[in-house]
Amino acid sequence: MDNNFQEEVFSKGINLDLWKKLIHYAKPYRGRLVVLSLFMATLAGGDALIPILQKYAIDNFIMKHDTQGTVLFYIIYSLVVVVQMIVVKRMITSAGIVETGICYDIREDGFEHLQALSFSYYDTTPVGWMMSRLTSDVWRLGNTLSWGLVDFSWGFCMMILSSVVMLVLEWKLALLTFIVVPILFVVSMFFQKRILFSHRDIRKNNSLITAAFNEGIQGVKTTKTLVREAGNLEDFQGLTTEMNRKSIKAATFSAIYMPIVLLLGSIGASIALWQGGERVMNSTISYGTLVAFISYAIQFFFPIRDMARIFTDLQSAQASAERILSLLETKPEIQDSAEVLSRYGLNDVENWPKVVGNIEFTDVTFAYKTGEKVLQNFNLSVKAGEKIALVGDTGSGKSTIVNLACRFYEPTGGQILIDRHDYTQMPMLWLHSNLGYVLQTPHLFSGTIKENLLYGKLDATEEEILRASRLANLHHIVEKMEKGYDTPVGEGGSLLSTGEKQLVSFARAIIADPAIFVLDEATSSIDTETEHLIQDAIANILENRTSFIIAHRLSTIRSADRILVIRDGKILEEGTHTQLLARKGHYAKLYMSQYTLELSAEDAEEKTS
Repeated sequence: MDNNFQEEVFSKGINLDLWKKLIHYAKPYRGRLVVLSLFMATLAGGDALIPILQKYAIDNFIMKHDTQGTVLFYIIYSLVVVVQMIVVKRMITSAGIVETGICYDIREDGFEHLQALSFSYYDTTPVGWMMSRLTSDVWRLGNTLSWGLVDFSWGFCMMILSSVVMLVLEWKLALLTFIVVPILFVVSMFFQKRILFSHRDIRKNNSLITAAFNEGIQGVKTTKTLVREAGNLEDFQGLTTEMNRKSIKAATFSAIYMPIVLLLGSIGASIALWQGGERVMNSTISYGTLVAFISYAIQFFFPIRDMARIFTDLQSAQASAERILSLLETKPEIQDSAEVLSRYGLNDVENWPKVVGNIEFTDVTFAYKTGEKVLQNFNLSVKAGEKIALVGDTGSGKSTIVNLACRFYEPTGGQILIDRHDYTQMPMLWLHSNLGYVLQTPHLFSGTIKENLLYGKLDATEEEILRASRLANLHHIVEKMEKGYDTPVGEGGSLLSTGEKQLVSFARAIIADPAIFVLDEATSSIDTETEHLIQDAIANILENRTSFIIAHRLSTIRSADRILVIRDGKILEEGTHTQLLARKGHYAKLYMSQYTLELSAEDAEEKTS
């Protein structure tokens, strides 16, 4: 993971605009949220009613030593308790549905948005940061938007009802009790920023830990072969130690804040008890009134304690919300303009111009976001059906040229034409739906061979599947498998050999009958026998298709119409295999060097056998 990746710097306090943007995730559940709020108001009303019932019981039954009317009182009291039980059950169910639904919706939008983002986003953003945002950050936000609303609704209603009843019962005593509220406000403002900053640090560190897990799992074979277990563990312990330190810091702020709230609440209740006790002694209020007033004073400050906890959770949730929105609001660098969408529309694909495969690079300049300039005034003309091979050292610009042709990136200068159309003025789907791309290290999705082939064309028929498999020389291998095309491939294709994975990816790429085909080192990581299978297929598949072949093994590109030797983003040599050998230039040296190594390897193999 890139530990130098710097996350955005967010606002320093509670950001109301941020929460307004997130409210739309709660809109589909507004009915449930309204009912949930009513439940909480009902629950608060029941809680507020109980001290009144207790006051009545003390003044009329206990103080008067009279039991007349107790049956009716018990019935009413029991009904209040039963109603509260029902409300609590329904409240828990509704809040759980809202929490789960909000998390689901955010994750769905996040996943969909990640599919739309340009390659440049993945060049600069570590996987761990994205994983952390769509897992723990989403959970934190969903939890706050649902259960936070529950607690806030109850607390707000409880405070309003308690204060109103206290003012009605004894307004002077109520005002004395409320004297600590301004102090509570000042304390809350003091702790707000400190708690928010602490939770931001925790969320950032959590991303680093998630990324470390991701790298550790993906690179487990490399770790073992390099005996890096101890070193990786030491690095990971450094991250977790830092996480522990920051978590303790945040917990310390919360731990100091909560007791202060409780202390001030106790002081308010103590004032009520002190002054109320004197009035009972002077017979200006009844004993039942004092008991009820103390209950309301406690009920008034008890929600404040919960509101303080909600406030603390809100700080943590905002840190998560900021990170989630930063992902959801990231704009793809490459997307269809409003003009293109209005001109072509995405529902009128049948009327789009057919992609033939003529490609023209005109004074193309390109630099990555990191500032690395790869191409400068690059020119290349490719005719439809032409097979172009690109060779050169690592970092010479081969993949960049192909990725630009495929519009995975766009030129920072110059122009690229596809069939005389500036491809930035055409829908992306117009080009991408006519691309076939096979990578050096193929990625298969969990599922069966058939399901992976259908990724190339979701509505492909059985006949099309078999045709693509036969063209890729995959069919006779699948036939030998017990479950045939229903054979599971495992995570990332782990249940298949490297050669089998490559053949599946090859068949997947050609099933949609693309006009433009790209082979990016597609035969460099497979055995010789499988390479021959692919080479046999290539001869048939690439016929009448524009194709780019990025090759490490020069023996695989001898049949190319043109071979381009790329160095520092420029075409150093150009010609057929025979022409370039005759020139005895850079390509000829590379070819002879590889040819000599291959002969030496074959001789060594014969001797050992």
